[in-house]
Amino acid sequence: MAALRVLLSCVRGPLRPPVRCPAWRPFASGANFEYIIAEKRGKNNTVGLIQLNRPKALNALCDGLIDELNQALKTFEEDPAVGAIVLTGGDKAFAAGADIKEMQNLSFQDCYSSKFLKHWDHLTQMKKPVIAAVNGYAFGGGCELAMMCDIIYAGEKAQFAQPEILIGTIPGAGGTQRLTRAVGKSLAMEMVLTGDRISAQDAKQAGLVSKICPVETLVEEAIQCAEKIASNSKIIVTMAKESVNAAFEMTLTEGSKLEKKLFYSTFATVSKQCSTGESSKFQSHKLLGISF
Repeated sequence: MAALRVLLSCVRGPLRPPVRCPAWRPFASGANFEYIIAEKRGKNNTVGLIQLNRPKALNALCDGLIDELNQALKTFEEDPAVGAIVLTGGDKAFAAGADIKEMQNLSFQDCYSSKFLKHWDHLTQMKKPVIAAVNGYAFGGGCELAMMCDIIYAGEKAQFAQPEILIGTIPGAGGTQRLTRAVGKSLAMEMVLTGDRISAQDAKQAGLVSKICPVETLVEEAIQCAEKIASNSKIIVTMAKESVNAAFEMTLTEGSKLEKKLFYSTFATVSKQCSTGESSKFQSHKLLGISF
């Protein structure tokens, strides 16, 4: 914890007093988690909500927390009623970084042989969309965790940073890669080389965040977005997510070819969608936003 306090002292800033949130309902699977809270939300329970819950450690991402997060993600991924997931933390911190206590005595051999942080990648393999709702600190591993999500909503007082350089290391869970793709080389390089933080407003302007919300309504607004996503065809949402993510891995020509193939594939789902009672004509009017 001493190392964590040193890290935070380098990027400290004013904190907003905690805001009371609605009571959390138990996770549908009955899992007894120590480091997270999970439940279904939305009018029809179509949204999986996961809250990181290590407030005394500012949600430092220990192995136990990541294991529980992966378990909850797997459960929501396999739940046919859930169409999208929201990942959030507390009012003071989304996550202040990896748990330095677990890292400080590791050697190169330990990291290499155990593929250290490999289990963090589960979030990036999700087929269902994941929205990060970030209040407070998203530093180091916390910023990387948020960037693994498909959409980032930020509270007005949220702060983002990759301050690993200040303790003699670099980001190890995709920070140098995803941050550069999100905000461009210059800003990413400045953040990684100085450890400086950026505000929610700067993050939105740079393209890291898609929406800024009041602290007290952040989670509910993220849930509303997730509900809207979940109301669409799950297989089409999965295809759309795959196509957008391909833009970060492929050339324009390759990505366009994949998009075409996925686009053509959607026509194979029409009969299934129509079997629910919606005709093709209704679907086209729905697309245009016209109701009868």
